[in-house]
Amino acid sequence: MELPWRDVIREVAVGAGFFLPQQRRKAIDRWLRGREEYRKLRLTDVVLMSWGKSGRTWLRVMLSRFYQIGYGIPEGRMLEFDNLNRMNPAIPRVFFTHGNYLRNYTGNWEDKREFYDKKILMLVRDPRDVAVSQYFQWKHRMRPIKKMLNDYPPHGADVSIFEFVQNPNVGLPQIVEFFEIWQRELPKVRDSIVIRYEDMRADPATALRRALAFLGTPGTDEQIREAVAYAAYENMKKLEQKKVFWLSGWRLVPGDRDNPESYKVRRAKVGGYRDYFDDEQIAWIDGYLASRPAPPFGYGAQLVDVRRPA
Repeated sequence: MELPWRDVIREVAVGAGFFLPQQRRKAIDRWLRGREEYRKLRLTDVVLMSWGKSGRTWLRVMLSRFYQIGYGIPEGRMLEFDNLNRMNPAIPRVFFTHGNYLRNYTGNWEDKREFYDKKILMLVRDPRDVAVSQYFQWKHRMRPIKKMLNDYPPHGADVSIFEFVQNPNVGLPQIVEFFEIWQRELPKVRDSIVIRYEDMRADPATALRRALAFLGTPGTDEQIREAVAYAAYENMKKLEQKKVFWLSGWRLVPGDRDNPESYKVRRAKVGGYRDYFDDEQIAWIDGYLASRPAPPFGYGAQLVDVRRPA
């Protein structure tokens, strides 16, 4: 896959500092990535904000399939900022971001003021499931440079899943803090909606319909049904095995075809975090979430009931 020219420039700039101390190279790389985030933020029509492993790829595939069906986009083209907009201007520019690097460029570590004049679709998921899924992302899929840039345990480190979940930099504490900040800041933006992963699991058609209405491109029931079916769990696994979206890089390509835990589409289970811990560990995890002053986006100690969408 060819890198966009801005990514090439960043890679060259970072490579030129090869002999600098790692922390200095890290600061340069994060600043350059933050500058690119700022550029996209200024130009985008809608921001899709989430923490990693919150169902973003699933929603992205549903949206991409919808635009393929309704707007004449070839299969294999996944929605990525303005790529589909350049093919058909009626498709909005959607900036998919976790907001990792923006503050390294702006210097603003206090609030989310850069987003206040934007429309934000906030995608959230139970932070306990996020933390477990993030562990497998770190272990099997994440590139060493990303681990270094975002303070994950070093590449190849011997870290148990519970140690990872407890890690204040990348585990449950950091995920909950991210949710709490956005719960506080979201009312300040121009327009926003919140879509929960659990609600997408319970009724993907309704979640997609809400997202499309927010994006300003509502569709027919038939288009939505086809997009939902295309992005269904089993078909997504097949798409990943066949590398249908190879033009979008490694986003939907397995780390190891023989290891099911290395797939981007892994289990898609609500409350699946409980399968990886003993009773004492689950008590710590649930207790941490229950100890927060206000449940972030409604995620308290109890599991979300997927039969009752928010």
